[in-house]
Amino acid sequence: MRQGIVKYNNILAGLLTEEDNGEYLFEYDETYVQTYPGQFITFQMPVSERPYRSKRLFPFFDGLIPEGWLLNVAAESWKINKNDRMGLLLACCQNAIGAVSVHPVNSEANA
Repeated sequence: MRQGIVKYNNILAGLLTEEDNGEYLFEYDETYVQTYPGQFITFQMPVSERPYRSKRLFPFFDGLIPEGWLLNVAAESWKINKNDRMGLLLACCQNAIGAVSVHPVNSEANA
């Protein structure tokens, strides 16, 4: 199981989990839900107390991963398979352009 802390404008927004069965779970942080009920990270995932589940990495998060030559550079630099979308997300999106960033929960466990 791998997890990433999702931040919106450097504020903890939620937790993204790749479960051992290959499914994905995104859950907004309880404090974020109470404090910022209208500031969702994407229109497809409005702020909610209920978790979101998917058999594939949510399209919004997949869209944060670099493409083209930059994807090649990232995959080679970190020795991550281009099909390991969660691995690429955790490695490449800590300083993503835009309001949303994803940070590994435990770097040693994700290595």
